Amino acid sequence: MQHYISHFDGIDGLKKEDVPMPSPGPGQVLVQIRAISLNYRDTEVINGEYNHHRAIKQVPSIIPCSDMCGIIQSIGENVTKWNVGDRVLSLFVPDHKTGQLTESALATSLGLPQQGVLATHRVFAEDALIEAPRHMSDEEACTLPIASVTAWMAINGTRPLGQNGGRGEYILLQGTGGVSIAGLQIAKASGAKVIITSSSDGKLARAKDLGADFGINYRETPEWANEVMEITNGHGADIILETGGSQTMDQSFACAAYGGLINCIGYTSGKTQASGEQKNVNLLTLSRSLTLKGFVNGPTDRFEELIKFEERHGIHPVICKVFPFSQARDAFKYLESGSHFGKVVIRV
Repeated sequence: MQHYISHFDGIDGLKKEDVPMPSPGPGQVLVQIRAISLNYRDTEVINGEYNHHRAIKQVPSIIPCSDMCGIIQSIGENVTKWNVGDRVLSLFVPDHKTGQLTESALATSLGLPQQGVLATHRVFAEDALIEAPRHMSDEEACTLPIASVTAWMAINGTRPLGQNGGRGEYILLQGTGGVSIAGLQIAKASGAKVIITSSSDGKLARAKDLGADFGINYRETPEWANEVMEITNGHGADIILETGGSQTMDQSFACAAYGGLINCIGYTSGKTQASGEQKNVNLLTLSRSLTLKGFVNGPTDRFEELIKFEERHGIHPVICKVFPFSQARDAFKYLESGSHFGKVVIRV
């Protein structure tokens, strides 16, 4: 078998290695990996920049990536959940089964600190997998573990009183990466009105083809929060998928609806606070009765809930570009360029 290994020295440092085929032990299965999707997190990992979670301990080297779709090739003793030939997806945080994520569960994350899935084969514990949706291709299904689960939780899993998002609400998405486009598909299937931002009119047009109700070019409209308020007749966005980070948070506060939800799930604009006075987050949340929630992905039971929803609505994740396994470095460079719309996938 083959895998790629990183010593946290950048994309060009990724090395493909030939290694012996592993055998599953008791309670384990060997998976032949068919497709792997890339996430922004993966570029941070191989660049040595994923260091903001205390539970993620650094290791000397890592097989990157966490999201895969594959076929069970063999099973170890005492495995009862799976059979040879079953098609499965990886769980990003295998020990997060239900409820709130804990630090100890986060330490089981694939692609750091645990070895990832950028390989032709991998051994998994039998409870570290979930059945792949039958209506999706391997390339589509492999995008679900991080991007789609994160979007699902942002819309349906983080409000204090537990209510789902959707019908009659405005949902604001930042950018056109994997989480935002998954959020667009989920939000529209839930009956929400969707506002999406991008620096590209072409990407905004594609988002509207997928059902987005409003698009805002943030380069042409730097104060895009004002346009959100105008679009919503002063109401604001009920749910915001805040993927920009330090350079967009001010505007998210400015256009959130009273009682709204701001989900902090990314930082594509950087981790460093913009120059100027630090915002009084206490007053900003209190004055608008806002919920500001940071979270990482979601538990297995909510992943199962997402799959049922996507099967019921016939949702197919948006694949931007597929690279062969031999061109993994090119796939990472393409993702890092920011040219993508939706997901970047590696076919094994």
